[in-house]
Amino acid sequence: MIIVVTGMVGIDKKSYLEKACQLAAARGKEVLLCNVGDRMYAEAPDIPRGKILDIPMKRLSSLRRSIFKDIIAKARKAPNLIVNTHATFRWRHGLFPAVDFDQMRELNADMYVCLIDGVVALHCRLIEEHSVEHSLKDLIVWREEEIIGTEMLCKGINEKIPFYCLARGSDEATMEMFCRLVFEPSIKKAYLSFPMTAVSDMENVQKDINEFRKLMKRWFVCFDPGDLEEAYLPQKARRARDEGLDYVEVTALERQVRLNLGDVLQIERDINSQTYARDFMLIDQSDMIVSLVPSLDDGRAAISSGVERELQHAHEAAKDVYVIWTAKQNPSVFVTQTATKMFNSVPEAVEFFKSRKYIQESRPPSTEFQRTKNNV
Repeated sequence: MIIVVTGMVGIDKKSYLEKACQLAAARGKEVLLCNVGDRMYAEAPDIPRGKILDIPMKRLSSLRRSIFKDIIAKARKAPNLIVNTHATFRWRHGLFPAVDFDQMRELNADMYVCLIDGVVALHCRLIEEHSVEHSLKDLIVWREEEIIGTEMLCKGINEKIPFYCLARGSDEATMEMFCRLVFEPSIKKAYLSFPMTAVSDMENVQKDINEFRKLMKRWFVCFDPGDLEEAYLPQKARRARDEGLDYVEVTALERQVRLNLGDVLQIERDINSQTYARDFMLIDQSDMIVSLVPSLDDGRAAISSGVERELQHAHEAAKDVYVIWTAKQNPSVFVTQTATKMFNSVPEAVEFFKSRKYIQESRPPSTEFQRTKNNV
């Protein structure tokens, strides 16, 4: 397997992928990780760290091509190889590609994965680890450019190989998802659907949702919108404005972060539009959607318009639609008519998945990790 992993600055892909490779190694999968940035600095020791994008474009291109030539040679020998790179750069030269199409065709990757993260987490890492001037608006734009750039690169090289967008998240569960996605294609890919912003302050509902998310991640490759949740930011900004504050205080990377009120209000439209488009994209790259509609204390259903729209989109995309409806209130026809099957509880759904062989209690070690292409 050859996997190209992209992601904008501030994702911290290197440490994430190093840990993912360690996870794979613990399961007997040999993976060579090639960090393009590190190799470029090693090739040009005269360039100080963080300054490589300041060099002339001609030298930058020559240096990059030299590195990729070496990576392509290694790909012919490694049983599994991950290329950690960017799809695009935005710097003083403007927006420009970070790879060359002729070399990417020669690399002949099996999969492209674009790692993404929430805007606050990105902001925190850039403040602490990089001297990159930015606004929250910049981060929103850069993230979308990297997703689109990676998808266009993948489809421009070979329309038949898969492209995935995956939230980096903040725990080892997302690394597990990465390893399954890359090396165990037989495992079902599920988009997890559940109410978010409207129930953020409901402790009992949140507990049910978190247990559902954790259980689904035991069995499937899960694309979980909760791993990149930022729709709450505009709401918190409006509350702060009503309280006469000029800042918004949020939690990210296990610490309190203070954001400028105006900066957060500026990206409200971007957050809403990107959430809408991204969630549909995650559904499209899944095999099925599994939706939890939890019960409120009075027995009513905690269902949002977003969940209903996701169910409809999955249904129209010919995906399997599984709805776990735990409320006493009866579901509407707009839910029942889109659902492939409905369940009254999470355990009931799990038993069904087992009966369909979606879940294997004791899956043997995967034999699908080795590259089978004739040219390797």
